[in-house]
Amino acid sequence: MPRRTKILATLGPATDKPGILESVLAAGANVVRINFSHGSQEEHLGRVRAVRDWAHANNTYVGVLMDLQGPKIRIARFKDGMKIQLNNGDKFTLDADQDEALGNQESVGIAYKTLPQDVKSGNILLLDDGKVVLEVLSVKGNKINTIVTQGGELSDKKGINLRGGGLSADALTEKDKKDILTAAKANADYVALSFPVSGDDVRLTKKLLKEAGSDAGVISKIERAEALVDEVITDIIKESAGIMVARGDLGVEIGDPQLPAEQKRLIKLARSYDRVVITATQMLESMIHSPIPTRAEVFDVANAVLDGTDAVMLSAETAAGDYPANAVRTMHDVCIETEKSPTAKVSHHRLHEGFEHIDETIAMSTMYAANHLGVKVVVALTDSGKTPLWMSRISSNISIYAMSDKVATLRKTTLYRGVYPCGIETLSSSEWEKVNATVIGTLIEKDIVEKGDLVVLTKGMHSDTSGGTNLMKILRVGDKTYG
Repeated sequence: MPRRTKILATLGPATDKPGILESVLAAGANVVRINFSHGSQEEHLGRVRAVRDWAHANNTYVGVLMDLQGPKIRIARFKDGMKIQLNNGDKFTLDADQDEALGNQESVGIAYKTLPQDVKSGNILLLDDGKVVLEVLSVKGNKINTIVTQGGELSDKKGINLRGGGLSADALTEKDKKDILTAAKANADYVALSFPVSGDDVRLTKKLLKEAGSDAGVISKIERAEALVDEVITDIIKESAGIMVARGDLGVEIGDPQLPAEQKRLIKLARSYDRVVITATQMLESMIHSPIPTRAEVFDVANAVLDGTDAVMLSAETAAGDYPANAVRTMHDVCIETEKSPTAKVSHHRLHEGFEHIDETIAMSTMYAANHLGVKVVVALTDSGKTPLWMSRISSNISIYAMSDKVATLRKTTLYRGVYPCGIETLSSSEWEKVNATVIGTLIEKDIVEKGDLVVLTKGMHSDTSGGTNLMKILRVGDKTYG
């Protein structure tokens, strides 16, 4: 069986080297991530073109996710690029008025100028992903006076997090709004929204994408503590095409011991609302400089797969690492082996709930029939991609093939767990026998099925109608008629 969990690989300087991008894609990356925090518009568009060219040449589909930077909540720079060492008990000041290039042993400027208005005495600030911890002693004007409770080395532009959340920075910056135009120009399949704290952040992003002429789905990166409140996270999920469990900033804000339970909760919640979910950050971190992962990293990836994540993401491992293709292959192998576990094939998704739409009912009924009938594959003729998405919420070892003549739809399905995009010619749904025969012929041509195999096919009575799936057919390969 093909791998069900999708792999998302971040592109960067490492993949710009001759032959590396091709090896990363060939190793099994289903979706690529373009990080707007680094590089120019020309670099971003060039990487997207290279991915599209490779996919076209190899008769396959690779999704593109473009990741907005979000607000720069970080310190400024130190004089002459120096690094300082802070020790427990040291006094240190974050000063919004200080020259942004003249940080020293006693103080440093901050890029996020409203930080003094967001904090108060007793707050805990975490710098550089929690490597340095400061307790706020007082706030005087634009100066935040702190004491070091966990020392460490500090250098330019390190991130700042407030333990427990509460920073007032808007999720969308002016840079993000310009980058949305670039994402539209690149025909991105997904745009990742950094630091959303409400459904309104997602709604605004969707509005800006639509105005730019883009139908990209919004992936909300869950990385702020306040986003975890029940009604808030529910609103964010409902407004999004999916979420990313961004464990770096989220772990810093809520504390690493709380992170595993939140990861499981977020994956379950996203799936319950029929949304995709990506698990990200440091999954194979040691492979930035090592050809093999640690066993703890293997367990980390495996647990995300068992939790039901749609995709696992590589960041610096592929963008800047020494072994980008090997990192993808390693992740592929871990996913494949984990998916053999019986627990990865069991699902109770919406088993005791009603369905709002006919097409959703067909999708759920199809997976029930397939799981109990010994079906080889499920095929969804789809215009929007909704039917295969619904099907993919049911954990199963049966592959789901999304067949469509719409390239944009097929690229979106690259992120759905257990769904495989398959291009097909435009068909008139009224010619039942021709539709069925074409589907079976396509599966045979790709060596997916053989004589005697059962295939479940879903389709609508009217082609080119989103949400019109209302028929399920059970076909046996080798029959003279498929009507």
